[in-house]
Amino acid sequence: MTPVCQDSNVELIRASGEHALPRRQARGVDIAYSEPHPEPHTLSSLGPTVTPQRDKLGQWLATAICGNDITSSCLYVAAIVATFAGWLAPVCLLIVAAVLYLYRQVYAEVVGALPLNGGAYNALLNSTTKFKASIAACMTILSYMATSVISAKTAVEYFGSLVHVPVIPVTIAVLGIFTLLAILGITESARVAVGIFTFHMVSLTLLAVIGGWYALHHTDIISANLAQPFPGGRSLAEALFIGVSVGLLGISGFESSANFVEEQRPGVFPKTLRNMWVAVSVLNPLMALIALGVLPLAVIVSEEQRDFLLASLGQVAGGPVIEVVIVVDATLVLCGAVLTSFVGVSGLVRRMALDRCLPQLLLRENRRGTNHRIFLVFLALCASIVLLTQGDTLALAGVYTISFLCVMTLFAIGNMLLKVRRGRLPRPSRAGWLTVLLAAVATSVGLVGNILVSPSNLVYFATYFIPTALVVGLMFMRTHLLNLVLVLVRGIASSAIRVSTAIGQWVIGKLDEINSQVVIFFTRGDNLATLNSACLYVRKNEFSQRLKAFHFYDDAHPVPERLEEDLRVLDEVYPEIKIELVLRKGSFTPESIEQISREFGVPKNYMFIGAPSDRFEYTLENLGGVRVIV
Repeated sequence: MTPVCQDSNVELIRASGEHALPRRQARGVDIAYSEPHPEPHTLSSLGPTVTPQRDKLGQWLATAICGNDITSSCLYVAAIVATFAGWLAPVCLLIVAAVLYLYRQVYAEVVGALPLNGGAYNALLNSTTKFKASIAACMTILSYMATSVISAKTAVEYFGSLVHVPVIPVTIAVLGIFTLLAILGITESARVAVGIFTFHMVSLTLLAVIGGWYALHHTDIISANLAQPFPGGRSLAEALFIGVSVGLLGISGFESSANFVEEQRPGVFPKTLRNMWVAVSVLNPLMALIALGVLPLAVIVSEEQRDFLLASLGQVAGGPVIEVVIVVDATLVLCGAVLTSFVGVSGLVRRMALDRCLPQLLLRENRRGTNHRIFLVFLALCASIVLLTQGDTLALAGVYTISFLCVMTLFAIGNMLLKVRRGRLPRPSRAGWLTVLLAAVATSVGLVGNILVSPSNLVYFATYFIPTALVVGLMFMRTHLLNLVLVLVRGIASSAIRVSTAIGQWVIGKLDEINSQVVIFFTRGDNLATLNSACLYVRKNEFSQRLKAFHFYDDAHPVPERLEEDLRVLDEVYPEIKIELVLRKGSFTPESIEQISREFGVPKNYMFIGAPSDRFEYTLENLGGVRVIV
């Protein structure tokens, strides 16, 4: 821009077009009239963009990815529940299905309002602080790590019942295979998941028919089981409480679909929730009921048979051939659960990296458009856990239990916060307050029940959670740590002047790089309270020291008279933030957001808005991932 004239209040500058536009400066607040720039910035991480429709997942592809995880629970959950609740296992699993129905509505409302990757992290990010949202993300990552390792190891053990293989090396090999598949892309991963899911459904249907037929002709078995007292001498209430608590593990994987919702076609997400709920509601209670009709209760809960319940069920009811079919099915569907973990963690970690909660180097894409570094780092973490634990999954089971239930509960809390703080945000469906409260209470009680069953779970969880949270915490403290480095370097400058100068310049450059990130707040008017809330949010949650207040105007809606004065006041109140007002003739549309993002070099996840009303014509998905902060 070239100045053409200047006085005490107004500087005329030549913009990128042919018109000279006025630029006013008032006590530190820059106000400019903006026009689209002919050569916008080119960034590799300008934030979420709209994927072409043909590249997104349909109902069955998306269902298969998350369905393999949640339906694999039928391999073990019936035996686990029967261990604590005896013949009440089918009833406990029906109650768990009712809890999942509540969460089906909770997830549908939150993701309908915020159709972006991240699950519980995204729900809390748009309704509370970034740090609190990152805590939920840490738990989700831990859940995915535990799921992938346990599923891979159990799949190898199932396969090992047919052909002897070394468990630890083959487990790592399975993780490596699915890492490569995930790097190839989500479409290729989904096709594999569909094949696994289809075979799983066919196998379980076959087992249900054969097992049901066997049970109808051997009614003495279920009669004997129903006459058994509850394990451990528990009362009916105690058996129900513990049985439902441990039975909640049977719905793990339900949260996965919310972590790759951006890869799904519009309207697909609620269908995946419905499909998963139907599958769990039918399969888990049915398999528990058939098991009680085919096997004595003592066999079901025995340590030797507990992990291979359905294989034993197939062998008794249908013979060796059916047993082999179930073993192959278990191996495949558990591998599918590994794939679900990789897909889910990719969407979550990418979102966190875009929000600078994790290092930016994770955003590097390969030629297939996938973030291969995320998958490789996740593989390294999972493989290290396998080697450190040497196949002892007891610790990981504790991490898995507490992480999953915490994530579900935090999602319900995120729904409540969304209702209170973002009530005007449009959403296709709403869950009632009673539904959300009951869902949160159910998983909270289940969390307590699992800790009471095995207090060591809490110790195992803390062992893995604390280091994970520290990594994220360091990302939030990096400016303070860099400042500390700068102070230490300057303190020893007299003895190492050259080294300190080089390091000092590097640290200052890093600080400048972090603080120079521009954030944009699209303001609809001159409401001082709203503008102040935006400044407070930036100061508390972002490292940026530059805030552009962007306002669209036209002939029918001129620039509000008090907007400039309000920003002048805020500039004095928050001297650490450089506030600039940008006025552009036009309207607030997805196209204008895309243009501004590239023109100013600001990722769309660093563009903020107030909660739109029900009359707003666009969804957050249309806007490409802008964040709701007011």
